[in-house]
Amino acid sequence: MKPIIGLSPLYDEEKQGLWMRPGYLDVLYACGAIPLVLPFDSDEVDVGQVLSICDGLLLTGGVDVNPRLYGEEPLPECAQIQSIRDELEYKLLDRALKEDMPVLGICRGSQLLNVFLGGTLYQDLPTQLADSINHAMEPPFESLCHRVRLEEGQPLHQLLGEDVIPVNSIHHQAVKDVAPGLVPLARSLDGVIEGTWLPSKRFVWGVQWHPEWIWNVDKRQRRIVQHFVDACRR
Repeated sequence: MKPIIGLSPLYDEEKQGLWMRPGYLDVLYACGAIPLVLPFDSDEVDVGQVLSICDGLLLTGGVDVNPRLYGEEPLPECAQIQSIRDELEYKLLDRALKEDMPVLGICRGSQLLNVFLGGTLYQDLPTQLADSINHAMEPPFESLCHRVRLEEGQPLHQLLGEDVIPVNSIHHQAVKDVAPGLVPLARSLDGVIEGTWLPSKRFVWGVQWHPEWIWNVDKRQRRIVQHFVDACRR
């Protein structure tokens, strides 16, 4: 049977509606999974029931994580915040970790994973890390923007068998202080952490770039998502 992967929904405040970028669905289908966009329901009982039919959780990209979750006031450069989404994803992640469910966090999802576990973020790379490279590329997002160095001996390095890979990049926030228990998987060439994993769990990875945009033009990105799907299948 195909594994069912629950995806945290994107929320349009203006339209008060849920939506999803098709790339997330397309890559999961291509890797042999059934994607399921989860309801915007933060009730703990409902979250448990919904996740009970899922084999894995994918935390999607999107708006900024609220800095108050890691003890800071938002800077003027901090972009849109959706506390209701933070609340939902906190509850989804809490339940998934307690159940040892495989988790993949992409961009915002990677940041939220770090904050949930006790880490902090750069609220705005251009102002807080002046010598950083450009992490916010212009479209088309299917192209490659900069390179990241894979941490030697860590699972992503073992999976791809390469030291440096090109990625796309669509963010202005990033992991600053790594949460206790998380281990870096990759760093951009300016030192910004681009990937993490949680060794104490079956499969919990976060990547700062967007595999769902480039999986069909870069086989490495499909392998990352396939590795996640395979963990869900087991």
